[in-house]
Amino acid sequence: MAEPSGIDTLVAGEPEGYSAEEYPSHYTTESAPADDSAVRKPVITGASYGTGRRKEAVARVRIKPGTGQWTINGRSLESYFPNKIHQHLVNEPFAVLGAEGAFDVFVRVHGGGISGQAGAIRLGLSRALAALDTEVNRPPLKKAGFLTRDARVVERKKYGLKKARKAPQYSKR
Repeated sequence: MAEPSGIDTLVAGEPEGYSAEEYPSHYTTESAPADDSAVRKPVITGASYGTGRRKEAVARVRIKPGTGQWTINGRSLESYFPNKIHQHLVNEPFAVLGAEGAFDVFVRVHGGGISGQAGAIRLGLSRALAALDTEVNRPPLKKAGFLTRDARVVERKKYGLKKARKAPQYSKR
């Protein structure tokens, strides 16, 4: 009887030629490349641009091959974002692609607060990296959720209310 074809085939026991560390004992991947030469590395040539938005913040990001220097509104990454959480947030697209220190990043950002600006920079950087080489860079960035625009914004204040939804205190008498 012929083997069923597909990406993942369920087999009984451990497949031949694979160690238990590489694959779980009940799966084998038939379409996996035999060598690492079939897997393409990220392209590190040319400049690329991306625009990111988050809450009220808008970031225009330009990347070019370099040594990993960050310039955000004329300041370094550490001086613009002293909080390590925000530094980590804006560096996540490079970490996903394994391209830390391969690009110089130039950012003009305005509006919103620190967290909104960090989110806008991450989206702009992800878009710039995806535009650089769509085939290689886009799938891991999309899977990590970095190419999705977070559309949540502050709700507007309504007439007769103190805030968007907070009503004045009710008094029965």
